[in-house]
Amino acid sequence: MRRNLHAILATFTASTLLVGGLAAATAQAAPAKEKSLYAPSALVLGVARGEDPLTATVERAVTLSCAPTAEGTHPDPAAACEELAEVRGEFSELTAGPSNRTCTRQWDPVVVTAHGVWQGEPVQFSTTYGNACEMAGGTGGNAVFAF
Repeated sequence: MRRNLHAILATFTASTLLVGGLAAATAQAAPAKEKSLYAPSALVLGVARGEDPLTATVERAVTLSCAPTAEGTHPDPAAACEELAEVRGEFSELTAGPSNRTCTRQWDPVVVTAHGVWQGEPVQFSTTYGNACEMAGGTGGNAVFAF
């Protein structure tokens, strides 16, 4: 009986050490913060024909990633990322400036869109212009929508 008790205690002690060791190893191996599948600043920018961004026909689109470096299919990612950083990712500030451009009043709507993530926050932006001339004036010649 005494041998069985020692065997049971030895097995219990070994099991406790093993489970405790596995728990400690698992806790140490777990990352401090989950890594995201997405870059902190990754966007898809688009220009489309139509009034509604959900039904407009996409004419052109580019990708823009600003972290860790400026890259993507955008023709000037460094300048676009710099402009976005200046306005803290507020696309409405990029498109709100007054236009000195003289345009016809022809109604041929154009939509500019931005979807993705800016510094870890989701972005969904769109604005509609009466025509391409108004869009060129409304975006103020900024690099973000110059593609």
